[in-house]
Amino acid sequence: MYKGIYIALSGAVLKHTQMEVISQNLANADTIGYKKDQITFKDYLIPQDAFSDAPDGRAMSDISTFMTDLSVGNLMKTGSLLDIAIEGKGFISLEGNRCTRRGDLKKNGEGYLTTQNNIKVLGEKGPIQLPDGALQINESGEVSVNGEKVDSLKIVDFQQSENLTKAGGDIFFFKGNPSQTKGVIKQGYLEKSNVEIVKEMVLMIEMFREFESFQKAIQFFDDAQGKATNEIAKI
Repeated sequence: MYKGIYIALSGAVLKHTQMEVISQNLANADTIGYKKDQITFKDYLIPQDAFSDAPDGRAMSDISTFMTDLSVGNLMKTGSLLDIAIEGKGFISLEGNRCTRRGDLKKNGEGYLTTQNNIKVLGEKGPIQLPDGALQINESGEVSVNGEKVDSLKIVDFQQSENLTKAGGDIFFFKGNPSQTKGVIKQGYLEKSNVEIVKEMVLMIEMFREFESFQKAIQFFDDAQGKATNEIAKI
């Protein structure tokens, strides 16, 4: 009886975790450059008892991996000269082994090109510092002010997504040496999140219904256990 409760409980915990992931995605649906998270599961057979590894035919589920969907979101035109989007693969390289797809940049008090949370954007020569003047960023990533080239954006990519770890809604830490890529830069555009709201809402409804089913199963096993205990006490 208790194994049935554990199986139902493991399912309920996983569905609750999945609903939290979906909720996080929906909360960031309007976050520029946000990449939605996904969760995968694994099943394993329950042993017959504590003294045997032989399975009894029933399976429990557990979290296998948390994954980030790195697919590209739609681009929207803003017209701002400090807004950029990468058309295709690649990430904007930032100081501190970080990178992002979020391109709503700004110029700080020292003239450095930074993200909205003040992380410096890297070029081929290091952090990009902009003099006063008209800014232009062409499709190859060359940064010019008043027609004079200042630097080129360092656009990087990764052969394995496992090298990336989320450090926030739109910032990633990376390990190893990323490869540089020739992403097409679109000045005056931003990339939206890749969250599909309707699809996430439908998935949340499905998860909620499955969670309720596991709750009912837990209640059933608990009631059955209580009845069995009472019957034994009468004997």
